[in-house]
Amino acid sequence: MNAILQIARNDLRLFLRERTSWIWLVVLPLGFVYFMGFAARGPGGPVTPTVEVRLANHDDGFLGRLVLEAMGEQGLHVVPPENAEAKRGITIPAGFTDRVLATQRVDLEFFKVGEDTDPAAAMVELRLVRALIVVNSLLIEHAIATGGAPPTEEALRGLLRRENPVTLRSSFAGRKPMPVGFSLSLPGNLVMYLLLNLMVFGGASVAAERRNGVMRRLMTQPVRGAELVMGKVCGLIALGLVQVGIFLLIGQFLLGVNIRDHWFAILVTLAIYVWVAASLGVLAGSVIKAEEKVIGVCLLVSLPMAALGGCWWPLEVASPALQSVALAFPTGWAMAALHQLITFGSGFAGAREEIAVLALFGLAANLAAARWFRG
Repeated sequence: MNAILQIARNDLRLFLRERTSWIWLVVLPLGFVYFMGFAARGPGGPVTPTVEVRLANHDDGFLGRLVLEAMGEQGLHVVPPENAEAKRGITIPAGFTDRVLATQRVDLEFFKVGEDTDPAAAMVELRLVRALIVVNSLLIEHAIATGGAPPTEEALRGLLRRENPVTLRSSFAGRKPMPVGFSLSLPGNLVMYLLLNLMVFGGASVAAERRNGVMRRLMTQPVRGAELVMGKVCGLIALGLVQVGIFLLIGQFLLGVNIRDHWFAILVTLAIYVWVAASLGVLAGSVIKAEEKVIGVCLLVSLPMAALGGCWWPLEVASPALQSVALAFPTGWAMAALHQLITFGSGFAGAREEIAVLALFGLAANLAAARWFRG
């Protein structure tokens, strides 16, 4: 056991001594986390995109001002008629308020400037209709409540400020919302870079030490082959746990990812996954002699495993066939477990199957690394 710890401690020291190791452990992964977190943002609530619309208001009454405010509530940013950026517009005719109070029909002119294919701007007409419905609803409600008395600005604004008796609550149509934002990018990039780093660092170090004769010198010491394998694996596990600790702290305190609720289960999941990746790294360095070939093979293996395992996009949007393919790789099981714990709010009970399968992957990879290890 002492030999295993000494080998692991020495490997960890050598890994962390190199500046490039910190770039691959922290800088690049966090850059991808930040970029992908913003690229994969999901709706945090009802969002109405703001669109510019020209307004030619020739009315000086209060109903013209109410129409203007209702347009703002519908996500329309009113600009002067001469504004060249806005491609849609509306004209409120003179005497609009007086004619409405006299129960006369008034038509508002909606116009379009040139050809415009902006999808958001194409919704301007619908939003204008909604704004007019709001104003008409206030007039109807006032007429019913007062028996047809002429409305005043104060009375209509009082109705507008009144609490709406009808509320709309939106939520996911199921127990599991789709992972989005940093809740997707943090575990996705962590799983991908753990696999990539530990396979590349582990495989390259084993191949380099075998080429430099370090392995042969170690084999002359009172160290068994199994202890040498476990020492190399444990050194990589320690390296992976350094990366895991940094990511979880940044995710919780800087990115707002919910780590705190199930931190222990998340840590256990990632520790087992680190064991899998470390064992695969030692295995790669054992079966491939050339150091440069090890790096190339590890990249060719880890990146497709990350993509197919759901590190780049949520598997919920993939076809059933691709979701089944993801379960052929440890990345797929790791992502499933982390989404259960982070996004879906499950504890050990919700992720125990994924954690158990990851442990089987780790055992198989560790046995394979010991079987084909060459000093």
